[in-house]
Amino acid sequence: MRPSKEAAFREFAEARMGHLFRSACLLTSGDTHLAEDLVQDTLGRMYTVWGRASRVENPAAYAQTVLVRCYLRHRRRRSADERPTGQLPDMAGASAGDVSLRVALLDALRGLAPKDRAVIVLRYWEDRSVAETADALHVSSAAVRTRSTRALARLRGQLGSGIGELALH
Repeated sequence: MRPSKEAAFREFAEARMGHLFRSACLLTSGDTHLAEDLVQDTLGRMYTVWGRASRVENPAAYAQTVLVRCYLRHRRRRSADERPTGQLPDMAGASAGDVSLRVALLDALRGLAPKDRAVIVLRYWEDRSVAETADALHVSSAAVRTRSTRALARLRGQLGSGIGELALH
C-alpha cells in the first residue's frame, strides 16, 4: 500500500475505532475482550480492501457492516458459547444508575438471538434504515422488520416497566 493510502487508512481507523468498539460491545452484550477482537478483525479486513474502498460510497457504514458480519461469523463458531466469566468488568466513572441501566440493557441484549441483536444494534444504535440493515445482513427488508418487532417485544418483556426508572437516575 502506498504511503498516502496507508496514512488515509490510519486516519480512518483512528477516527472510527471508538465507534466500532461501542457497537461491538453492544453486539457482544458487554464482552469487551471479544469486542476488541471484532474491531481488530474488522480493521484488518478494511485494511486489506482499503485500496478498493475508494469505490465504497460510505467507508464508515461499510466498516459497520464488516463488524456485524465478523460478529455473526464468530457466533456461528462452536466456541462462541464459551464464556470465561458471568460478570461484567468494572466500569470506571459511571454513576450507580448508569451502571444499573447498562447491566440491565446488556443482559437483555444477551437474551436475544445473534441476528436479532444485530438488527437492534444496526437499526437503533447505528440509526440505519430498514433497507441498509437488510443489505448489511443479507436479508430482506421484511425479515428486518420482523426481527426488529420480535426483538423489541422480547426486550420490553425482559426489561419491563422498570427500565424507565433506571433511565431517570
